[in-house]
Amino acid sequence: MKKILIAILVLIALLAIVSLLAPKEFNVEREIILNCPKDQVFERVRSLKSQEKWSVWGDLDPNAVYTYTGVDGTIGAVQSWVGNKDVGKGEQEIISITEGERVEFQIRFLEPWESTGDLYITTEALGESETLVKWGMKGEMPIPMNLFMLFSSMDKTLGNDLETGLQNLKMILEGV
Repeated sequence: MKKILIAILVLIALLAIVSLLAPKEFNVEREIILNCPKDQVFERVRSLKSQEKWSVWGDLDPNAVYTYTGVDGTIGAVQSWVGNKDVGKGEQEIISITEGERVEFQIRFLEPWESTGDLYITTEALGESETLVKWGMKGEMPIPMNLFMLFSSMDKTLGNDLETGLQNLKMILEGV
């Protein structure tokens, strides 16, 4: 019994040390080129209501309920959602806009766990009817949740979601 207790304590101490040394921050970004004018793309990506149509996360629960406060596409606008266990409960707020170039959002997950992250979308004209769109998220995983980053790649998991969302945006805007 004493050996089992010592083994458990050693395991707990080892996990605590590893979680202190494991990465806590993540930064994931994906990009796509759209055959659309920059102003048309920017108007779409700044709209929280528009994101329901192209963001991959809306597909996780088609019955999720979304509510909006503030003026969509402006600083302070908030999209809140309540959904199934895959979607949970949370909100996303527009916190900064550089007109025609960049929109920054803070995303707050409330259930099934509490967490925050910073999302951004940038647009850059490559020509009159060609736009480079970058969509990214950065955040921090608290201890001991950061241990999961040792076993799963945030870049791959979150990156796949961002890529799919950008492909959805391309299909909507280009009518493909």
